[in-house]
Amino acid sequence: MFSLIVHQLCTKPIYKKEQQESMYESGEVENILHVPVKAARVDATCSVFHDDLVRKFTNHVMKDGNKVLARELVEKAFQKIKRIQLQRYHGADDSEKKASIETNPLKIFHMALTNTKPVLQLTPIKRGGVTYQVPVPITDNRARFMAMKWLILAARDKDLRVHFPEKLAWELVDAAANQVCSRRQLLSCIFQDMPKKKTLTLSL
Repeated sequence: MFSLIVHQLCTKPIYKKEQQESMYESGEVENILHVPVKAARVDATCSVFHDDLVRKFTNHVMKDGNKVLARELVEKAFQKIKRIQLQRYHGADDSEKKASIETNPLKIFHMALTNTKPVLQLTPIKRGGVTYQVPVPITDNRARFMAMKWLILAARDKDLRVHFPEKLAWELVDAAANQVCSRRQLLSCIFQDMPKKKTLTLSL
């Protein structure tokens, strides 16, 4: 019981260098100098090569607990993205086109997630014995989960003769260029075709 109380009083470890620098600049670090700190998790790292979203994306790619294979597939997809963008960069005619081409696979991955994340989701509401699908706001975690799921499923639904890393790479590149996957387009079409009066009445 005493250890549980002490654990609740401890503060979370801050291992990111950017967060530490911001705390020093704001003076917030003075408030936690004498506060006990919880032990950091095994996957907590301050490496510049670590990205939380890539780690979560790798977990979604993983099947049957084979984390090594999932990590290799994601890394090969990032390598393919690098080759695709470098080919476009060297094939561009003028300097303006070259400047607009992003060659960092990590930035392309983040752009793809941002463009694929939905803003609304459908929830069933029953009124008068009839079930209606009503659009409601979606949380950021749920939107990120759906974006990752859509990208992976869209890559798996492509031609089976092509390896998964290459399909995933093209899907991320297209999503970064705002050519979002078909599942988000289908959801957007549902929202657009939905009668506005019925949606307004149900939401009230």
